[in-house]
Amino acid sequence: MTATPAPGTAAAPGTAPAGSAAPAAAGSYRALVCHRLSDDLSGVEMRSLPARAPGPRQVLVRLRAASVNFPDLLMTKGLYQFRPELPFVPGLEGAGVVEAVGSEGTRLSGGGRRLAHNKTGRFPQQILLPDTAVRRIPGGLDFAQAAAFQAAAVTAYVALVRRGNLAAGETLLVHGASGGVGMATVQLGRHLGARVIATGTSDEKLAVVREQGAHEVIDLRRENMRERVKELTGGAGADVIFDPVGGDVFDESLRCIAWDGRLLVIGFASGRIPSVSANIPLIKGFSVVGVRAGE
Repeated sequence: MTATPAPGTAAAPGTAPAGSAAPAAAGSYRALVCHRLSDDLSGVEMRSLPARAPGPRQVLVRLRAASVNFPDLLMTKGLYQFRPELPFVPGLEGAGVVEAVGSEGTRLSGGGRRLAHNKTGRFPQQILLPDTAVRRIPGGLDFAQAAAFQAAAVTAYVALVRRGNLAAGETLLVHGASGGVGMATVQLGRHLGARVIATGTSDEKLAVVREQGAHEVIDLRRENMRERVKELTGGAGADVIFDPVGGDVFDESLRCIAWDGRLLVIGFASGRIPSVSANIPLIKGFSVVGVRAGE
């Protein structure tokens, strides 16, 4: 997951006085628009859209940064479970400044630093939102950091706490650990008191993952994951496995999960959606748990 400045937003936007009516919209703004589904992003282009003023209980946010998540790419291909109607502006999350506010008791004022998260719509220069759809940026984060942490952190929390019931002292195996969601999961797992084992395919990235809290790392290019996990856990296997990769990684996870373990299905970055015979979790006493953080 990469945070990138929103196009054309280098200059600081203006602000509206608290409680004032919004100024009339003028001109246009640019947005990244998906007008046709495609495998190579050929159906995505920059377009000019007409500017609008915020209505009652709306705010106009001038975006300063937006982050690119894997679901954004899948939506432009028509491969995500949520399929917006064409044309649409992609983008799960962004951060910026409130440039204007609507009427009728909005709780916000102009000039505030805000972050916004939704299934789509975060790749324009500006965006109209209900005043309840934006939140204050925590003081220690810049715009790029604020734009990039929401989807990753929420996914990690829902996976480990709500779905995985991760307990202190358990072993957590995190696949795709060097990505945004994987890194957040490593950090949260460490915070929750788990022993964290992280997998990846880059020495440089695995070094960063270790710095961020992983107790052990496994290089999938050179090490046998099943054997290494068994070695690190004294033969018991991992109690919770976080898998956004799927494919061969999922298949190998079936062979190194502990009794009463929870195999969390996050996604299929490898491109192959795996399957499991029902007798395997029956005999080995583990659960395969789906994670839908967006809901």
